[in-house]
Amino acid sequence: MLELQEISDRLEITDLMVRYAHAVDTRAWNTFDQIFTPDAIVDYTAFGGPRGTVDEIVAYLGSVLPAFPAFQHLVANPLLTIDGDEATGRTMCFNPMGVARAEGDPGEPRMFFCGLWYLDRFVRTDDGWRIAERVEEKSW
Repeated sequence: MLELQEISDRLEITDLMVRYAHAVDTRAWNTFDQIFTPDAIVDYTAFGGPRGTVDEIVAYLGSVLPAFPAFQHLVANPLLTIDGDEATGRTMCFNPMGVARAEGDPGEPRMFFCGLWYLDRFVRTDDGWRIAERVEEKSW
């Protein structure tokens, strides 16, 4: 049976992952300091992006996402292992993305879909759980 602390930790970590998805989808980069540790490393190389600090990732996302007029990050099925003030997770993400049509090409954006896993390392801080490392693993 799960203890109350582990139930709370699992809910807080799951909420953290949802807040990340919402921050990316609303381009709320100013909330990343409430999601990641100051020294966090994020690795987007599985889909051709960079590996870097949170500031580097924010700059990257800010430069590439304007090319996508529609996108959504849906996170589900977190498999979490919690050990005191540290945890690891493997969480599914379904990411539909719209690509702008060429100028003069009418219609809705063309859609493509990404399936991936987030491989995360979490730490409990004085301000709650934060992501210390995030690696994308390509599924399809």
